[in-house]
Amino acid sequence: MAYENSNYFGNNNKLTPESIMENETLRAAMEMARPQISVIGAGGAGSNIVSWIKNKGLIGGKLIAVNTDAAHLGISKADRRILIGPRLTQGRGCGGYPDRGMQATHESIAEVTKEVQGSNIIFLCAGLGGGTGTGAIQVLSDELKRATGALIVGVVTLPFAVERHRYAMAREALLNLQRSCDTVVAIDNNRLTRVAGNLPLQQALGVANELVGQFIKGITETITTASLINIDFADLSAIMEGKGLAAIGVGTYNGADRIEQATRMALDSQLLDIKDMSKAQGALVHVTGGNDVTLEEVTRAGELVTRSLPHDVRIVWGARVDPDMRGKAHVMIVLIGVEGKFTAPLEAKPEPVKEKRGKFLGVF
Repeated sequence: MAYENSNYFGNNNKLTPESIMENETLRAAMEMARPQISVIGAGGAGSNIVSWIKNKGLIGGKLIAVNTDAAHLGISKADRRILIGPRLTQGRGCGGYPDRGMQATHESIAEVTKEVQGSNIIFLCAGLGGGTGTGAIQVLSDELKRATGALIVGVVTLPFAVERHRYAMAREALLNLQRSCDTVVAIDNNRLTRVAGNLPLQQALGVANELVGQFIKGITETITTASLINIDFADLSAIMEGKGLAAIGVGTYNGADRIEQATRMALDSQLLDIKDMSKAQGALVHVTGGNDVTLEEVTRAGELVTRSLPHDVRIVWGARVDPDMRGKAHVMIVLIGVEGKFTAPLEAKPEPVKEKRGKFLGVF
């Protein structure tokens, strides 16, 4: 990680030709070193997430929406919109069948791959349990990893347990994604009450999409732009490459001890049911505060997370200043390399005890 330094370039009292050339050389080197980031939203939920990020403004990343539903794709606000599988679906969607989403993605994979060439990090976001998103993200994770060699980070939402058919499809897809993505950050809708409270269903689902958007936007901008504390691409790769499943927690607090309170909330509100937090292989901490946030406060967030995890777990942290957050703090904690109960082997139901029957030996 690196600390922002506004005096890094050209604040010498006397600018000599040598110093000007040195500054330009350094600027060119920084531009070359800045990682290229692409964000792909697959299906309806994924496209909605990309639109949310676009509305908030994303610095340093390219937003792409892919869908089999032409009408929904038409309202997406992505930088690039790709109708996948036009011959297969005629732009009418997949009807909730993930295998059709897979076929449609294979049909158009060359077009998608072309859009992300040169990317160092690719975020893939989707809602699991439907047709296009569930099918497409599995193909994209496999094919784009092979074609680009980029760090592939899946960010997905999981359906409610009562949606039994969607729940089963999401479970299978998440197992596959853990094998093909470097890291998969999963948000379980069943645990939304931890952050959405008693909001109506539609608004609660919007919170899930917003959390995905906040994660992608926060990490992208902390890597690519000057921040209070930057996250280096090398640090992110080291902590996320080949790590499997990840859980996210968020906390926002306004008032005294804002960083500490928000950090504790984030630790206590993990949005995926994990077996043992202490067995995480790494942690990513991202802090956002107003112009009044201090380096000491931000460091406190890292200390609190360190205390909650084994001493040998690698922690990467970054912080950004948002003028609209004055007096407030927002902390996001991602526990990486965890074991989730959602994909744990299903317990076999015990065989019913058969009643032993002997021969009938008498009469009533």
